[in-house]
Amino acid sequence: MTATVLDPRTALIVVDLQKGITALPTAHPAADVVARAATLADAFRAKGLPVVLVRVTGGAPGRTEGPARSGQPAADWADIVPEMGPAEGDIVVTKQQWGAFYGTDLDLQLRRRGVTQVVVAGIATSIGVESTARSAHEHGYHVTLATDAMTDMNGEAHDNSVRRIFPRLGETGTTDEIVKLLG
Repeated sequence: MTATVLDPRTALIVVDLQKGITALPTAHPAADVVARAATLADAFRAKGLPVVLVRVTGGAPGRTEGPARSGQPAADWADIVPEMGPAEGDIVVTKQQWGAFYGTDLDLQLRRRGVTQVVVAGIATSIGVESTARSAHEHGYHVTLATDAMTDMNGEAHDNSVRRIFPRLGETGTTDEIVKLLG
Protein backbone atom coordinates (compact mmCIF):
# COMPACT_ATOMS: atom_id res chain seq x y z
CA MET A 1 0.00 0.00 0.00
CA THR A 2 1.31 3.44 -0.88
CA ALA A 3 2.24 5.68 2.05
CA THR A 4 -0.74 7.82 2.99
CA VAL A 5 -0.09 9.27 6.45
CA LEU A 6 2.56 9.64 9.13
CA ASP A 7 1.70 9.74 12.82
CA PRO A 8 2.68 12.92 14.69
CA ARG A 9 5.35 10.89 16.54
CA THR A 10 7.06 8.98 13.75
CA ALA A 11 10.73 7.96 13.92
CA LEU A 12 13.11 7.19 11.10
CA ILE A 13 15.15 3.99 11.47
CA VAL A 14 18.15 3.74 9.13
CA VAL A 15 19.63 0.25 9.10
CA ASP A 16 23.33 -0.48 8.58
CA LEU A 17 24.41 2.49 6.49
CA GLN A 18 27.93 2.00 7.72
CA LYS A 19 31.24 1.95 5.89
CA GLY A 20 31.62 -1.84 5.71
CA ILE A 21 28.08 -2.50 4.47
CA THR A 22 27.87 0.36 1.96
CA ALA A 23 31.14 -0.85 0.40
CA LEU A 24 29.59 -4.19 -0.57
CA PRO A 25 28.24 -4.77 -4.10
CA THR A 26 24.51 -4.01 -4.11
CA ALA A 27 21.60 -4.26 -6.55
CA HIS A 28 21.17 -0.48 -6.53
CA PRO A 29 23.99 2.03 -5.98
CA ALA A 30 24.66 2.36 -2.25
CA ALA A 31 25.56 6.03 -2.76
CA ASP A 32 22.00 6.69 -3.99
CA VAL A 33 20.53 4.86 -1.00
CA VAL A 34 22.73 6.86 1.38
CA ALA A 35 21.74 10.15 -0.30
CA ARG A 36 18.03 9.37 -0.02
CA ALA A 37 18.36 8.19 3.58
CA ALA A 38 20.25 11.40 4.40
CA THR A 39 17.41 13.40 2.83
CA LEU A 40 14.94 11.55 5.06
CA ALA A 41 17.11 12.07 8.14
CA ASP A 42 17.43 15.80 7.46
CA ALA A 43 13.65 16.09 7.03
CA PHE A 44 12.95 14.19 10.26
CA ARG A 45 15.51 16.25 12.19
CA ALA A 46 14.00 19.48 10.83
CA LYS A 47 10.62 18.42 12.24
CA GLY A 48 12.13 17.45 15.61
CA LEU A 49 11.36 13.78 15.03
CA PRO A 50 13.65 10.96 16.18
CA VAL A 51 16.31 9.58 13.85
CA VAL A 52 17.71 6.15 14.72
CA LEU A 53 21.00 5.10 13.12
CA VAL A 54 21.55 1.37 13.40
CA ARG A 55 24.89 -0.36 12.91
CA VAL A 56 25.93 -3.97 13.15
CA THR A 57 29.20 -4.92 14.81
CA GLY A 58 29.07 -8.70 14.68
CA GLY A 59 26.97 -11.77 14.18
CA ALA A 60 24.44 -13.23 16.54
CA PRO A 61 25.41 -16.39 18.35
CA GLY A 62 23.91 -19.56 16.99
CA ARG A 63 24.53 -21.94 14.15
CA THR A 64 27.96 -21.84 12.65
CA GLU A 65 27.58 -23.67 9.34
CA GLY A 66 27.38 -20.43 7.34
CA PRO A 67 30.10 -19.21 5.03
CA ALA A 68 33.38 -18.59 6.79
CA ARG A 69 34.63 -15.04 6.84
CA SER A 70 38.28 -14.55 6.22
CA GLY A 71 40.37 -11.91 7.94
CA GLN A 72 39.39 -9.06 10.21
CA PRO A 73 37.14 -6.25 9.00
CA ALA A 74 38.69 -2.81 8.62
CA ALA A 75 38.85 -0.77 11.82
CA ASP A 76 36.16 1.61 10.51
CA TRP A 77 33.88 -1.16 9.14
CA ALA A 78 31.08 -0.39 11.64
CA ASP A 79 31.38 3.42 11.44
CA ILE A 80 28.19 5.09 10.25
CA VAL A 81 28.79 6.79 6.90
CA PRO A 82 29.49 10.52 7.35
CA GLU A 83 26.48 11.56 5.23
CA MET A 84 24.20 10.12 7.93
CA GLY A 85 25.81 11.79 10.93
CA PRO A 86 25.03 11.07 13.64
CA ALA A 87 23.66 14.49 14.43
CA GLU A 88 23.06 15.76 17.94
CA GLY A 89 20.01 14.02 19.38
CA ASP A 90 20.13 11.00 17.06
CA ILE A 91 19.76 7.58 18.62
CA VAL A 92 22.57 5.18 17.71
CA VAL A 93 21.79 1.49 18.10
CA THR A 94 24.47 -1.16 17.89
CA LYS A 95 23.22 -4.64 17.11
CA GLN A 96 24.65 -8.13 16.84
CA GLN A 97 21.92 -9.67 14.69
CA TRP A 98 19.85 -8.89 11.61
CA GLY A 99 17.08 -6.80 13.16
CA ALA A 100 17.47 -3.64 15.24
CA PHE A 101 15.06 -4.56 18.05
CA TYR A 102 16.21 -7.87 19.51
CA GLY A 103 19.02 -7.50 22.03
CA THR A 104 18.98 -3.68 21.94
CA ASP A 105 17.13 -0.90 23.74
CA LEU A 106 15.48 0.39 20.54
CA ASP A 107 11.90 -0.30 21.65
CA LEU A 108 12.53 1.42 24.99
CA GLN A 109 14.12 4.43 23.25
CA LEU A 110 11.14 4.78 20.91
CA ARG A 111 8.48 4.31 23.60
CA ARG A 112 10.14 6.90 25.86
CA ARG A 113 9.72 9.37 23.01
CA GLY A 114 6.08 8.45 22.38
CA VAL A 115 6.80 7.02 18.94
CA THR A 116 3.86 5.20 17.32
CA GLN A 117 5.17 4.82 13.76
CA VAL A 118 8.50 4.07 12.13
CA VAL A 119 9.86 4.69 8.65
CA VAL A 120 12.55 2.14 7.81
CA ALA A 121 15.38 2.41 5.25
CA GLY A 122 18.86 0.98 4.77
CA ILE A 123 20.85 -2.05 3.62
CA ALA A 124 20.10 -4.93 3.17
CA THR A 125 16.44 -4.93 2.22
CA SER A 126 15.84 -8.65 2.79
CA ILE A 127 17.97 -8.90 5.93
CA GLY A 128 18.35 -5.95 8.31
CA VAL A 129 15.58 -3.78 6.88
CA GLU A 130 13.01 -6.57 6.66
CA SER A 131 13.91 -8.00 10.07
CA THR A 132 13.61 -4.56 11.67
CA ALA A 133 10.30 -3.86 9.91
CA ARG A 134 8.87 -7.23 10.95
CA SER A 135 9.87 -6.64 14.55
CA ALA A 136 8.48 -3.09 14.52
CA HIS A 137 5.19 -4.52 13.25
CA GLU A 138 5.23 -7.17 16.00
CA HIS A 139 5.89 -4.45 18.59
CA GLY A 140 2.75 -2.63 17.43
CA TYR A 141 4.31 0.27 15.53
CA HIS A 142 2.79 1.52 12.31
CA VAL A 143 5.39 0.72 9.65
CA THR A 144 6.30 2.61 6.49
CA LEU A 145 9.16 1.56 4.25
CA ALA A 146 11.15 3.99 2.12
CA THR A 147 11.63 1.68 -0.84
CA ASP A 148 14.03 3.92 -2.79
CA ALA A 149 16.21 4.42 0.30
CA MET A 150 17.12 0.74 0.56
CA THR A 151 18.88 -1.92 -1.42
CA ASP A 152 20.14 -5.46 -1.12
CA MET A 153 23.11 -7.45 -2.28
CA ASN A 154 20.65 -9.50 -4.33
CA GLY A 155 18.12 -7.82 -6.64
CA GLU A 156 15.63 -10.69 -6.46
CA ALA A 157 15.71 -10.67 -2.66
CA HIS A 158 15.15 -6.89 -2.66
CA ASP A 159 12.20 -7.20 -5.06
CA ASN A 160 10.66 -10.04 -3.02
CA SER A 161 10.73 -7.97 0.16
CA VAL A 162 9.37 -4.83 -1.53
CA ARG A 163 6.63 -6.59 -3.52
CA ARG A 164 5.56 -9.45 -1.25
CA ILE A 165 6.58 -8.79 2.34
CA PHE A 166 6.43 -5.03 2.93
CA PRO A 167 2.81 -4.54 1.79
CA ARG A 168 1.81 -7.01 4.53
CA LEU A 169 3.73 -5.07 7.19
CA GLY A 170 2.61 -1.55 6.40
CA GLU A 171 2.82 1.15 3.78
CA THR A 172 5.57 1.84 1.28
CA GLY A 173 6.68 5.06 -0.33
CA THR A 174 9.54 6.89 -1.95
CA THR A 175 11.75 9.39 -0.16
CA ASP A 176 9.93 12.27 -1.85
CA GLU A 177 6.50 10.90 -0.89
CA ILE A 178 7.54 10.46 2.74
CA VAL A 179 9.14 13.91 2.96
CA LYS A 180 5.93 15.37 1.52
CA LEU A 181 3.89 13.57 4.22
CA LEU A 182 6.10 15.18 6.87
CA GLY A 183 4.72 18.52 5.66
